[in-house]
Amino acid sequence: MPNIRARLLAVLVVLCGLCGFLTVAGSPAATAAPLPDSLPFDGTALTVSAGRFVDATGREVVLRGYNVSGETKLAENKGLPFASVADARKSATALRALGGGNSVRFLLSWAYAEPVRGQVDTAYLTAATDQIRAFLDAGIRVYPDFHQDLYSRWLFDDDSWYTGDGAPKWAVELGNYPDESCGICFLWGQNITQNGAVKAAQYDFWHNAYGLQDSFLTMAQKTMTHLRQGLTTEQFAGVLGFDPYNEPYAGTYTSGQTSRTWERDLLWPFYVKFRARMDAAGWQDKPVLVEPNLFWNGNVSKEEGGLLDAGTLGSRYVFNTHFYDQKAISGILMWGNAADGQYVTDFGTVRDRAAAAGTTAIVSEFGHPLNGSTAGKAPTVLKAMYQALDSRVKGASWWSTPAASGPVLSGNQWQWDIYYGRHHELMNDNPDKVLTTGDAWNDEDLSAVRLDDTGKAVLRQDARLLDRIYPSATSGTTLAFTYEDRSRDGSTTLTWNPVPSSLPSVAQLVGSGQYGLHVWRSGSGSAPTELHLPASFPAASTTVVSDLATVHAPPAYTATTAVGVAAEPGGTGSRRLLLTDTDAGTVHYALVTNGATAPSAALLTAARGELAAWAAQRIGG
Repeated sequence: MPNIRARLLAVLVVLCGLCGFLTVAGSPAATAAPLPDSLPFDGTALTVSAGRFVDATGREVVLRGYNVSGETKLAENKGLPFASVADARKSATALRALGGGNSVRFLLSWAYAEPVRGQVDTAYLTAATDQIRAFLDAGIRVYPDFHQDLYSRWLFDDDSWYTGDGAPKWAVELGNYPDESCGICFLWGQNITQNGAVKAAQYDFWHNAYGLQDSFLTMAQKTMTHLRQGLTTEQFAGVLGFDPYNEPYAGTYTSGQTSRTWERDLLWPFYVKFRARMDAAGWQDKPVLVEPNLFWNGNVSKEEGGLLDAGTLGSRYVFNTHFYDQKAISGILMWGNAADGQYVTDFGTVRDRAAAAGTTAIVSEFGHPLNGSTAGKAPTVLKAMYQALDSRVKGASWWSTPAASGPVLSGNQWQWDIYYGRHHELMNDNPDKVLTTGDAWNDEDLSAVRLDDTGKAVLRQDARLLDRIYPSATSGTTLAFTYEDRSRDGSTTLTWNPVPSSLPSVAQLVGSGQYGLHVWRSGSGSAPTELHLPASFPAASTTVVSDLATVHAPPAYTATTAVGVAAEPGGTGSRRLLLTDTDAGTVHYALVTNGATAPSAALLTAARGELAAWAAQRIGG
């Protein structure tokens, strides 16, 4: 294999002209000090194995976080998520400490990476690398994404109602596209299928008109080479992989073509080419996160897809998809709020598709508007989406059928933009259309964060919803997981998964508090299982009932402590619960709650007995 790989790399060097850009001046040293608060098992690269993300110790890893950020779509910071590295650090710290995230999808712009055809802007790539480093140094894993919406901002007139992002100006000028017009469009996304200029430009890209796709792939390879050489070995280990192209769509199907055959004949070959460029750029050990036709799982606009004809994707690819509730966003097709279990079928389909493809899945975008006519649905829609990421069983059925939970899905909410409401964006470069409010892009308003008047990052959504318990690393295989966040819809507490009356001691212990319950089968690794602890779970108010140990106010972690608390790596103040087992193939459980104040030993013992009997009956050995 090494000789084959070396020959392949040599061929790609010749074909792609790598010789001129395989080195980057001023590359950092190959080694660096470990992250603050790191432990010996932290910081290893992730791979895909047996349909899961796994670290070097063999632990099953779940990624949760946000997209950073829609600011990349704008011109005000020249296609970067942040105006400075200092702002990137502020955002990363807040994302970890307030939002509970351990990963980000980091948006990049083709337009700013290659403003002149054939010439990458190394200053842009270096600035992007520096901002990525701010997240890696905060213990946050990163996967870059070449983002586009409506193909390019340069398709749109300066007085248009809409704008786009993605392709550079020179790529649009090659096409001589018609004047853009969406007709009667109430949402910007309707441009994808109704705007003739957008449709024609998309079509050209996928058919490699004017060599556009070739140019993109060469630019992508240069970008990945620059990123890799601009990071230390330890930092690069925190880079998950690469998302090649946001929300791909054909534009127009040719005669006799369907969405499925378009995926087979045009989209999948593009991903195979991108995979080769990753390998040539030194990313051969990282997966490419491939998105299907963006409408494959829409609940209004729906087209057959999901890379059904790509065969077994395997460990070098991740099934990467988005999910938005089009009915809820429409304000017409779904009148009421989301309910318990609203999206378990939709997200179950994601799990099933990834499993059939022989890989794991990530939902790299999900969310709901926080302002506008449908914003009132956001608390329930987002709760239902997080619920469906956690388990494929709705709350009302979870305690009776936990074994049907399925794997916990990784996901990144759209979005995390610290400049929310403080933008200065000239829409389509028009000085008479300066956008300052919301996300400053096509009337979107989805950022979970903003800066207050003192410059401090604060949440725009209920912290109970966003900062969640989740199994960030499981030493073995997750069998079932649930989290009752008790988030609010106005003044109403949303409780979709109450502890059943058949477990009276557990119900008494939890009371009206939040709780998470993780059930797993131990593996053979030596590293502990980790659960992210929200800020609402200070150690003094946290109770853990597990077959490993039952404690109130768990102590600091040591290698010989069955249940302990430690800081998460990165020095941001976020914390984790560590659960250490010493066996393999054994079913373990851990209930974590903040509902009890100084519970009695008798109550803890009774709760442990109830959970042990429940696990034996509902999960088995």
